[in-house]
Amino acid sequence: MSTAAPGDSAATPGYKASMNTMMAQMPAFTGDADIDFVKQMRGHHVAAVSMARVELAQGKDAEARSLAQEVITAQEREITLIDAWLTQKGAAAAPSA
Repeated sequence: MSTAAPGDSAATPGYKASMNTMMAQMPAFTGDADIDFVKQMRGHHVAAVSMARVELAQGKDAEARSLAQEVITAQEREITLIDAWLTQKGAAAAPSA
């Protein structure tokens, strides 16, 4: 678990929180390769959105901010697809943080 450190930038706590939350909320493995892959990818996508929101709040570089917005748009779309797939398989995902 990543904790605050002296010299962290204003954005670093947000990035660390995104990663810590992702790891803490990862679902248990079921033994089904497909379901495990999709559920674990969902966790990564949720963390990516969280990190991108930190960039939008703290970042200054226009290209990095544009990429962050693209990440949010793409990952949220994929989370919707993942949730639909999991529901179809009877393996609905836990709610996002």
